[in-house]
Amino acid sequence: MEVAKLAGKREQPGDIVSKLRQGQGKSVQSDYRSRKEYGGMNRDQLNRLKELEAENQRLRRAVSDLTLDKLILIEGARGNF
Repeated sequence: MEVAKLAGKREQPGDIVSKLRQGQGKSVQSDYRSRKEYGGMNRDQLNRLKELEAENQRLRRAVSDLTLDKLILIEGARGNF
């Protein structure tokens, strides 16, 4: 009798995924978004992508700071201070 109850309660793969998602506090939308963005990547590729994104952000910030410094120097050279 117990086996019949367990067989009737067999969970579908989608149910298991939604329970895992709820346990992590993720929404369905964020799951689809991350799957779309990182779909076929393995862990090494994801780590490399994160490193490159961080480096890109750091370099953009450096360019922004240097551009601002250049504008300040140009304005100072003109005597507009």
